[in-house]
Amino acid sequence: MQQKAFDKATDFTAQANAIKANDEGALKSLYESNYHTVEKYVLKNNGCVDQAKDIYQEAFIAVWRNIQLGKFYPESENALAAYLCQIARNKWMDHLRSVHYKKNRPINDLEHKLPEEDRDEEDNGFIDDVKKHFEKLSENCKEVLTRFYYKKQSMKEIAKRFGWTDATARNNKYRCLQRLREIMKIQTQ
Repeated sequence: MQQKAFDKATDFTAQANAIKANDEGALKSLYESNYHTVEKYVLKNNGCVDQAKDIYQEAFIAVWRNIQLGKFYPESENALAAYLCQIARNKWMDHLRSVHYKKNRPINDLEHKLPEEDRDEEDNGFIDDVKKHFEKLSENCKEVLTRFYYKKQSMKEIAKRFGWTDATARNNKYRCLQRLREIMKIQTQ
């Protein structure tokens, strides 16, 4: 009985050490074994699959970083998974509380309030702004975002093109999109 308890303790210790050492198998296992829990949570709380992926990636990176820096060390078998899911829940709640989320309205609401010509003018202005700021991104970011949003390529195709893992492709797409948002935010202030 004591041997089983010891084995379990060494299992999660070994898992934490493998993550700290950037062991690809351990990272992949952690990523895949907890994603669906977070996705279900986001979907049940007014989110979509893409938002769940983004939130999960942010949480996963935060957990990885905290393990790397020694800020978190699991003390039980389920502590790592619980920690990852809790960070994802907190990030989702922050998103729901954010001004950006509260300002978003369903497209149907906006269509009834804006005359047709105003919508076209407003849409064109926004698109022009995005194009202008898009040019300020690195070549890799431009290519990743173009392949994903314009050419509708999957993350798997993009990963293959750059020689990345699927998770790296998702992370890079997310970082590029965040960079574009930052550039646009700075320019509009």
